[in-house]
Amino acid sequence: MHKKIHAYLEKTIPERSPALREMERYARETNFPIVGPLVGRYLYQTARLTKARRILELGSGFGYSAFWFSLATQRKGYIILTDNDRENKRLALEFFKQAGLDSHFDFQVGDALRIAESLSGPFDIIFNDIDKKDYLSTIDLAATRLKKGGLFITDNVIWSGRVADRDQDDTTRAIVDFTRELMHDSRFYTTILPLRDGLAVAMKI
Repeated sequence: MHKKIHAYLEKTIPERSPALREMERYARETNFPIVGPLVGRYLYQTARLTKARRILELGSGFGYSAFWFSLATQRKGYIILTDNDRENKRLALEFFKQAGLDSHFDFQVGDALRIAESLSGPFDIIFNDIDKKDYLSTIDLAATRLKKGGLFITDNVIWSGRVADRDQDDTTRAIVDFTRELMHDSRFYTTILPLRDGLAVAMKI
């Protein structure tokens, strides 16, 4: 997204809870990539609009996106988080406790794809934010674990505009290949939203 537009939109966002602001502060200070409040609000809306209950996250970091999903689903939510770093699990559960979130959180430490392969679903939403080189592997995984009408949401598909460059590194090409395959996959109806760093929103048909 154009920096001026992004800055303008961020100024329109209402104040967040102290726990969310603390998570955003931690992300800034540690240079940890999170989806940010613009995308967080969108995730909240999708969960509320679809009446989501079961959500799977492929790549959860320290729980920022799961926090927004929990705000939407509240105590009816069952959210499976995945991350390789046990410290991120500790931080996430600490933030959730601080905020008094009452969804059921199942934070599994390990490789997100391997964990997801052991799960049967169906899920209402699958949120994808793993290493970009593995994005292609998530399409079949999501298609076989989402309910009909469920949403497969993937972050970073614009990749700071690098997807439009002629010369692309391996990571950028992986994102481009993923986007092309997802857009043409008959199991999904997909839209690309130019929100923040780009979201692919695919509905299972």
